[in-house]
Amino acid sequence: MTTDKTVSRRRLLGTVGGYLGATALGVAVASPQEEAPPPPDAIGMLYDTTKCIGCKACVAECTKVNGLTPDTRMSGGIWQMPTGLNTDTKNVIQLYQAEDTDDWSYVKHQCMHCVDPACVDGCPFHALRKEEKGIVTWDGSRCIGCRYCQVACPYEVPKFEWEEFNPKIVKCEFCRHVLGKPAEEGGQPEPGCTAVCPTGAVIFGQREDLLGEARTRLADTPGKYYDERIYGEVEGGGTQVLYLSHVPFEKIGLPELPRESSAHTSKKIHRFFTSWLVFPVALYAVFASLIKLNWKEHEDDVARVEAKGLKEQL
Repeated sequence: MTTDKTVSRRRLLGTVGGYLGATALGVAVASPQEEAPPPPDAIGMLYDTTKCIGCKACVAECTKVNGLTPDTRMSGGIWQMPTGLNTDTKNVIQLYQAEDTDDWSYVKHQCMHCVDPACVDGCPFHALRKEEKGIVTWDGSRCIGCRYCQVACPYEVPKFEWEEFNPKIVKCEFCRHVLGKPAEEGGQPEPGCTAVCPTGAVIFGQREDLLGEARTRLADTPGKYYDERIYGEVEGGGTQVLYLSHVPFEKIGLPELPRESSAHTSKKIHRFFTSWLVFPVALYAVFASLIKLNWKEHEDDVARVEAKGLKEQL
């Protein structure tokens, strides 16, 4: 059997070069990108602990607007007094009281509508999505009940209806079913919780405008707010629900998070492993091509030998 070694080397170099080029391209495409900014029309809320009087009007209105069952379990069925977010409560007012100081504060909790939500990144079937204006929504037609969103959320917001035959994931969605609709159709210009707050402790608007308002408050009253900081401006990639507090944020249930969102971190890890996976796949393709090339040369040699033998017989 004869083979053309020069041609084989040329083909080898060309094949390897092509596949390594494809690998380099795959690595370049998969390289980490900057985190996406909030949508230009992102809406949000700004909550100020120094203005909240704990009246819970927002809790009652949230229940009403969203058609929820008032959570009266702690009062024997008499009074709505949820102790935290649950499947009947999308918005709650809680109280922080220090054990060793006189510090205390009311705090409002609901979905933070993260700029880069971990729940969206963790949902394998895209049941949780970032919709227009940055609202994080849940689609029951896509949900398989895996509850990865509960595990992923750093704020422990999504709640699963364990007691229901056809369970849902329950969380604040900014009252989107009525938001911006005409009044004659049951709509309203802002979510229920912000519409009824008597002191303006929680206000609604464009995220950029709310950040501007928060910065103004910080500048006008130095030393009033903890750390002179707006929680949600950068924490975990940023949120569309922002906080000003006179006590440490971790005391009122807001975790200390890095600037980068966990969703962005997981995407970078995924891109890293995807990019390096290209190399062994490309190497396999190189060897497969060489095997195929050598087998073709072998078949050609066999054909030549058989043809020569046939001529000699004739």
